[in-house]
Amino acid sequence: MDLEFKTQQELYKRVKPALEAKRIELERLGISKITREDIWSYLKEVKWQNSENLMLSDVVSDILHLDNKRISSYMRKKKTRRGRSEENEKRRDKKEEK
Repeated sequence: MDLEFKTQQELYKRVKPALEAKRIELERLGISKITREDIWSYLKEVKWQNSENLMLSDVVSDILHLDNKRISSYMRKKKTRRGRSEENEKRRDKKEEK
């Protein structure tokens, strides 16, 4: 059976159970506040950035065998970047008010 997905959203729906299983695993290990979407984003932005024509089995395997420390580190960096962006926006808003 050859499965092809027209959109990333279709693929995401198909692998949602694997993403949820990984999220639960991370939660049990004390790495909470990571969502299925966070795991998906990490894989798209880091693991699969230059990949093409991935097979469904490869995608599921990558999800289930994702290094817990790497996803945790990725989330810390992402949170730090988000915090800096918010600080910069607040500074800009204050400057504009003056």
